[in-house]
Amino acid sequence: MCCQKSNGRRREVCLEGSVVVIKLVFAWSIVAIALSADIVQANENAYAVVVSKETSADSEWSKVVDALVAKHDAKTIVYDGSVTESLDKLKGQFPRYACFVARPSEAGLKFVADVHQLTRQLDDDPYTDLRWGILTGYDAENALTIAKHHAPLVIEKSAAGTEIALDMCKEGIWYCELEQNKFVKKEAGSGPKAEKGPSDTTQKLVELLNEYKPDLWVTSGHATERDWQIGFRYPNGQFRSKRGQLFGQDRQGQRFDVSSSNPKVYMPIGNCLMGHIDGPDAMALAYMKSAGVYQMLGYTAPTWFGYGGWGVLDYFVEQPGRYTFNEAFFANHHALIHALQQDPKSRGLKFDRDVVAFYGDPAWEARMAVAGRAYEQTLTEDNGIYTFEIKLNRGADSFKPINTNGAQRGWRPIVQFLPQRVKDVKIIDGDDLKPVITDDFILIPNPREADLDRKYLVRFSAAKL
Repeated sequence: MCCQKSNGRRREVCLEGSVVVIKLVFAWSIVAIALSADIVQANENAYAVVVSKETSADSEWSKVVDALVAKHDAKTIVYDGSVTESLDKLKGQFPRYACFVARPSEAGLKFVADVHQLTRQLDDDPYTDLRWGILTGYDAENALTIAKHHAPLVIEKSAAGTEIALDMCKEGIWYCELEQNKFVKKEAGSGPKAEKGPSDTTQKLVELLNEYKPDLWVTSGHATERDWQIGFRYPNGQFRSKRGQLFGQDRQGQRFDVSSSNPKVYMPIGNCLMGHIDGPDAMALAYMKSAGVYQMLGYTAPTWFGYGGWGVLDYFVEQPGRYTFNEAFFANHHALIHALQQDPKSRGLKFDRDVVAFYGDPAWEARMAVAGRAYEQTLTEDNGIYTFEIKLNRGADSFKPINTNGAQRGWRPIVQFLPQRVKDVKIIDGDDLKPVITDDFILIPNPREADLDRKYLVRFSAAKL
């Protein structure tokens, strides 16, 4: 049985009562998107810069707004009090992207929650209606540097203070937070190799940022707004922040300053409070100021459930090259909302829904270098008929999570973003896969079982919005 909901802008298709047994395990390692070039169209209303009246009147912060407007041919929305006052204008524009420019004093946990809730209200379905980011910095100069940056980032070097799937990375290094002296290294063209490292990894981690210059930085473990406690199950040093300076301090009290200017993405996937900007000494601001972080996610609250953080690793690193970092963040958030629709009483999903921030220009493209992926997903369009198909790569027969480190890993649904908003969706084939089709993405629940002899596709008609 198919139920459809239309509000003039978005039609959400959800399927109920299907008893078809699907026989293909679609894990998070989905694969590349093939799009027909003729369905990608520019939209003059595609980008909105949302800013408070007070910030827009600041001579230095107004340069940040101007830079984004020039870069994206954006429209500006100015609100006087709460960011929630921008709802009507956002509804009127209905952009694909919204960048919320905010001074650090504005970008607290309530602001993050307000932005989450605001951007789910542009139409009457439960999903986020645009891809957003909060652009801030230690000061206006720092924010302006981020706003002006154009060049896309292809992530070839990855580094982490927790386990990551290096076989999905071109090259990288991670130090273990669970087992003392363990680190794993992968050089380009070879496989990951475990080696023995120091008992205190503080200096080595700072050297990774300063000298190895990774494009992606990943951390987990205990943290606050002022520090990251490097070892989770054994004594180790810390990363700390003060007035925009990030530094390591080992167990002997030695300090190692971070000075890493190459543009990078930061994923504190399991850290408490790393995304909470509660003052000028916040870790997030120091990462932007002294570690070259142009985009990051981060919890504004203590993390315990883990869906909103660890799941982005599933989409971004473990489906290398498929999504930009911002797309991976929202693919995971769409997955969270979908799971919450199935389990409305879940305390964990409700907790994670509005407490993970995304900082940076949401339209800046940072994505993993393409690596070996388990299967391909393609979207094509012919005269208003869209076909979304998933095919196994040669040699693959089943797919399970590569990495079980962290809470709430694996089994994420398949998410495909549409190149242009659509309306009047009608499913032609594939309703047994229980797809959710909105105006700007397709979501298919993970079937988990495999049948190598069947085709897995959804075909639907839709008009371009």
